[in-house]
Amino acid sequence: MSVTELLPTLQKLSRAEKLRVMQFLISELAKEENEAALEDGAIYRIESPLNSHEAAHKLAQLLEEDKKEIND
Repeated sequence: MSVTELLPTLQKLSRAEKLRVMQFLISELAKEENEAALEDGAIYRIESPLNSHEAAHKLAQLLEEDKKEIND
């Protein structure tokens, strides 16, 4: 089936079905590019500024500047 034939069928799908098709296609593309797809229940490392005193100080400065701008 060609893309031209497939598009009208895709248009008739419900929103939920279209999202499932998108999820499927994204997963297929990731497999083709040899990228690891996200898996249910897997644990992934996320970088965070947790325990970063410099980041906390910068955030406090930005919040204080924002507060001053609102009050002016």
